Amino acid sequence: MNLENIWGTLTSSLFMVIYIAAVVFLLLVIIVSVMINEHRFGAFVRRVDSTGGKTEDEDKHEGSRFDMLKQLDATLPSMKKTEFAENITLAEFCDNLRNFSAGHIGLYYDIGIIRELVAGLAVSHIIILQGMSGTGKTSLAFALGEFIQNSSTVIPVQPMWKERSDLLGYYNEFTKRFNETQLLQKMYEANGREDMFVVILDEMNIARVEYYFAEFLSLLEIPETEKRYLDVVSDHWEDDPKDLKDGRIKLPDNMWFLGTANNDDSTFAISDKVYDRAMVINIDVKSEPFVAPACRQTPVTAKRFKQMAENAVAKYPVSDETLENLRKIDKYLSENYRISFGNRIMKQIMTYVPVYVACGGEELDALDDLLSKKVLRKLATQNMTYKKSGLEKLCDTFDEYFGQDRMKRCKEAVHRLARN
Repeated sequence: MNLENIWGTLTSSLFMVIYIAAVVFLLLVIIVSVMINEHRFGAFVRRVDSTGGKTEDEDKHEGSRFDMLKQLDATLPSMKKTEFAENITLAEFCDNLRNFSAGHIGLYYDIGIIRELVAGLAVSHIIILQGMSGTGKTSLAFALGEFIQNSSTVIPVQPMWKERSDLLGYYNEFTKRFNETQLLQKMYEANGREDMFVVILDEMNIARVEYYFAEFLSLLEIPETEKRYLDVVSDHWEDDPKDLKDGRIKLPDNMWFLGTANNDDSTFAISDKVYDRAMVINIDVKSEPFVAPACRQTPVTAKRFKQMAENAVAKYPVSDETLENLRKIDKYLSENYRISFGNRIMKQIMTYVPVYVACGGEELDALDDLLSKKVLRKLATQNMTYKKSGLEKLCDTFDEYFGQDRMKRCKEAVHRLARN
């Protein structure tokens, strides 16, 4: 064997020894790491046992996962108003809101629109403001908040929204904190105050309302307001905000949701489930400017507003004549088009009409508005090809029961169907 071969054999053996040593060293490192981790895990288990089942991270962050709500616990007492306009009437409320909107914000609305808004607030906590872009839908909701001296909260709806967490937020397992949304904070604040709160769901139908707002819709159907609770988190920490009960927040009875809706190719159609539960205001044209008398902000408690509505129902009940004509129209629509008012719509009529009258309007104008939006819109979902010939007779029926110069919106709705 020559020197070159000997050197090659030695080099190969050396590399083999180094390789084996490296593998052994790596195995030792792994073994030591496992032992250290087992030691740490044992200490972790002992800490869990000593803290009643909470991890060290949970101990560290306990009481701080709702940072903003905890701050509200401290600041809410100083945020509560002590002076409210308790003697105002519904008619004064409407006139003052319209004048305040014109004089202080430069927004002009027909008094009929204002009456529809106020009467709608008395019926439902969900209002849909729909119409062409630029007619002042969002501005009307904004003006209401400014008038009652509690600025509206604007929530821009996102196209990908599908569930409750998109509105309320979610718990981040990595940071051990809850991502609190503006709506969650306002709901918590509203539960500690008497004011009326306005939330604007801007472009509400850019996502499916019946998806992300489903639990809100269901809870608002519960008559007992004290039972309307939304799940926020699935557990309870000892130092959670005081008004978060077992990880749940009460849906405030003093909060109204005003959603703006555009009907174009970029939005979803609003389902009957939403329309049936909400009150609808069509804002199709911009009102002409007018000179408005001076008018100040008028804060009103939610309790007082509801009391005014109850007083209106007692003072201006729907007349017997109108109720009889309603029964006749209901029968006609049921026999010819298989649509009916239903209990929910009748209940809405019995509140909406008296409040609208108390706002300064007329009974048949209120009824005309509600029937055109709540009942006759259902005709659009039917195949009208073979029923169009009867639409003119439907207009004649309205004339027969309510007079030829009344129920104009209903007849306009019927004529639009006849043209389509």
